[in-house]
Amino acid sequence: MRLYALLLLAICTLPAHAEGFISRLLNKPVPGGVAVVDLGPAASAPKVTYQGKPVLVVHEEQQRWIAIVGIPLSVKPGSQQISVDQQRNLSFNVASKHYREQRITLKNTQQVNPNAANLKRIERELAEQTTAYRQFSPRQPSNLLFDKPVNGPLSSPFGLRRFFNGEERNPHSGLDFAVGQGTPIKAPAAGKVTLIGDYFFNGKTVFVDHGQGLISMFCHMSKVDVQLGQELARGAVVGRVGATGRATGPHMHWNVSLNDARVDPAIFIGEFKP
Repeated sequence: MRLYALLLLAICTLPAHAEGFISRLLNKPVPGGVAVVDLGPAASAPKVTYQGKPVLVVHEEQQRWIAIVGIPLSVKPGSQQISVDQQRNLSFNVASKHYREQRITLKNTQQVNPNAANLKRIERELAEQTTAYRQFSPRQPSNLLFDKPVNGPLSSPFGLRRFFNGEERNPHSGLDFAVGQGTPIKAPAAGKVTLIGDYFFNGKTVFVDHGQGLISMFCHMSKVDVQLGQELARGAVVGRVGATGRATGPHMHWNVSLNDARVDPAIFIGEFKP
């Protein structure tokens, strides 16, 4: 009788559904992080939006659907909502996170305060990249536990408040790896090349669409080894590490974007630090 009572108590204290692998890996709901929101069971994938933009939806364990929501760095801690099938709203809570400062000295002052001609170029390039970030293809990502694009130590983390020559600029929107010039950069998951450019700030750049608004961007490359529209397998070489654009030396810079929000790539390789 005592054993039966203990079993009954254990069953009653279990959550309604066991948290799956994807939730354990990705649920880091902070500014610049990811929220995993349980959508419950359904015959087909619900349509989810956050801040008016479509959201990645995948099957979790036990045939439940979950939304993988990218949280912009600009979001304040507190309650946020997603819309499901334009019929109901679900809430999730965003916790606070402190990001450190980084101070960089650049010899090329144009990379801090560009002249009018360079500003026009920057605006044009920003529009191209914004369009690429906002693409939402129907394909399912091949994997959500990403491979590292290069093997090397992490250097500048995501979210750093950056000061160039003493002037504050946009926070660091990606993750840097300290690796040498010419190191091969590999696709962390299968995807399609949706943009290639040589930009004022980013240098040689490649965008890879992994599906449903999950996008990788690699920049400051010395060489691009892919073509626009090319389908890449997981582990395919995208290009080579370099120092093009606004960079003080060779390194691999990797952005990850979800529903047009730049989020911490460390989450997807299991190296997120609260």
